[in-house]
Amino acid sequence: MHVMELPRKVVVGDEIIRDMGNILEELEVGASALIVWGPNVKKIVGDELLESLEKKSFKINWEIVGPSTFQEVERISKLTKKTRASFLIGVGGGRSIDIAKLSSFNSRIPFVSVPTSASHDGISSPFASVKGLNRPYSVVAKPPIAIVADISVISKAPFKLLESGCGDLVSKRTAVRDWELSHGKTGEYFGGYSANLALLSADLVIDNASSISTQDQDAVRVVVEALISAGVAAGIAGSSRPCSGSEHLFSHAMDIVAPGKGMHGEKCGMGSIMMAKLHGLDYIQIRDALSLIGCPIKASEIGATADEVVKALLLARDIRKERYTILNETNLTDETARSLAKDVGLF
Repeated sequence: MHVMELPRKVVVGDEIIRDMGNILEELEVGASALIVWGPNVKKIVGDELLESLEKKSFKINWEIVGPSTFQEVERISKLTKKTRASFLIGVGGGRSIDIAKLSSFNSRIPFVSVPTSASHDGISSPFASVKGLNRPYSVVAKPPIAIVADISVISKAPFKLLESGCGDLVSKRTAVRDWELSHGKTGEYFGGYSANLALLSADLVIDNASSISTQDQDAVRVVVEALISAGVAAGIAGSSRPCSGSEHLFSHAMDIVAPGKGMHGEKCGMGSIMMAKLHGLDYIQIRDALSLIGCPIKASEIGATADEVVKALLLARDIRKERYTILNETNLTDETARSLAKDVGLF
């Protein structure tokens, strides 16, 4: 049995935070909302969002969230019961949305994703990443019932967040190729539609690299819509396969080897350059697109050393032993891993 879980409504536009009340009323998600966000996000969009909900007579509680940890998810889950929330709203970047996503999953209530940056595809996917779950990768939760992406807000976020989102998107090229490889080698289910949707998201970034570098609102919208589409591809596939392959394993390994160095999407982008070469794909096109956008393509640009990159490459295959990727086909050694990273220009 194959189950697809998708958002019911996706709203993308300028200054649409002020329409949140109308959007939620149409969704018929209940009358009591619990909003989770960070302190800076609340300052930016809080008044407008609260005013919009109050006009539609929603009962509102809100909470400032801390670090993205399992303990914080438990705290918010308990708060949903205490406030008798009928739905959750996650407002912000990855942290607030992931906490809302897992808390709503635990509480069995819907959640609405309101991204204020475009740093990764978690804004629409059914997967969440928090610390304290004894694994460095995302876990299955539920997709948002709705996504409300205000481009006028997202375009004002630091450019570093946007380029991280671009790195995450470009990496779908190698993720899909890994999925195809696994299908042929292990018989794992492969969904052509979701794979092509993920590839389309990657191609949109590569084709629009020059305009994205300007952080123009139209270009930001391209990235946001591509991220939403990539997350939906995961929902259609019923797994993260179309969006996460060997390049994500490298990123997770870097989190262990060199914690705090580089954003998730930045490391996925770097990983995709190397994995593309292993797959025999056009890694130069990927590298050049990332460079044109302004994404880091050298280890030193995220403060990482050559030795850390090599250690992460050697560790990556064992991050998820059940997931077959190009790393299972290539028994990297210290020498070949170092040569790979050097050949593609990481150092």
